Amino acid sequence: MTPAPLLLVAHGSRDPRHAATVLELRARVAAARPGLRVEVGFLDFCVPSVPRVLERLAAEGVRDVVAVPLLLTRAFHAKADIPAVLRAATAGLPGLSVTRAQVLGPAPLLTAALERRLRQAGLPLGDRRPTGVVLASAGSSDPEANAVIADIAREWRRTGWCAVRPAFASASPPHVANAVRALRAEGARRVAVAPYVLAPGRLPDRIARGAVEGGADVLADVLGAAPEVVALVVRRYEEAAAGGALSPARPAARRRSA
Repeated sequence: MTPAPLLLVAHGSRDPRHAATVLELRARVAAARPGLRVEVGFLDFCVPSVPRVLERLAAEGVRDVVAVPLLLTRAFHAKADIPAVLRAATAGLPGLSVTRAQVLGPAPLLTAALERRLRQAGLPLGDRRPTGVVLASAGSSDPEANAVIADIAREWRRTGWCAVRPAFASASPPHVANAVRALRAEGARRVAVAPYVLAPGRLPDRIARGAVEGGADVLADVLGAAPEVVALVVRRYEEAAAGGALSPARPAARRRSA
């Protein structure tokens, strides 16, 4: 039986690099799962919007969709925006059932992707003891989301780094430049900044400026379509399709098997 299409739900940005990165991720997910239809819908700024994609799928006769949020923590977008958008869109599409998957993070695969990007930026990962890492997130007004970043930093430090400090591009301190300086003051001989963000845009650019301002030795790229991110997207889709979703966008009784 044809599997339910996968809808990647992305934030969107005025920066064209954002949409290009999301579309690259879509292509790599599709290549990783031959036969699976993979679509992209944006919450803001970019097209197509999530409602337009769902309307098109419904018009084509699709009955079930699995929506995977391209989010790294359960912040406001995961808790409020995406559920509201999916509910509103499906309210006028009675023949379509949408199941919302878990957000991507936190997950060991994302930590592996961070290390891939650091290695690609020229950081040797063998002897980690001289290196302090700034785990740089976009930041959120949601304390739970920021606490997740702090938890990831604590766990990551146990792999041998001199220290791992969380930092944020907005909403909450510490900011990236200050975190870089703090690691240097604590004795780190080398400081690397690892952006915990998926795609380029205004806040990732702020992370990069903070790395330069603070005097970091290494700045990694955004996670983008790293193989670990691709694998995690597929995993979240499969979990949801098998019934392990966070919640359906409409009552489960209206769902049909994919």
